[in-house]
Amino acid sequence: MEDETGIIAVVALAVRRARQRLGLSQETLALEAGLDRTYVSQVERGTRNCTIVVLARLARALKTTPDQLLVPQKKGRS
Repeated sequence: MEDETGIIAVVALAVRRARQRLGLSQETLALEAGLDRTYVSQVERGTRNCTIVVLARLARALKTTPDQLLVPQKKGRS
């Protein structure tokens, strides 16, 4: 199933930027969110369509809210 809305890419970029802003590794984020590091990697690369529950777990670990991970960001600096 294709992502016609582009929301997977929006989440991927938001998660990566939030993680980097906090200075977390993918492994640390995964541990904090109760996920596998490869799952976090797939989310950040846009190859994984995460569930709402996982989005909430990532948001909590990133000290933000799920809705903030759904807001399109400019692709400039990461």
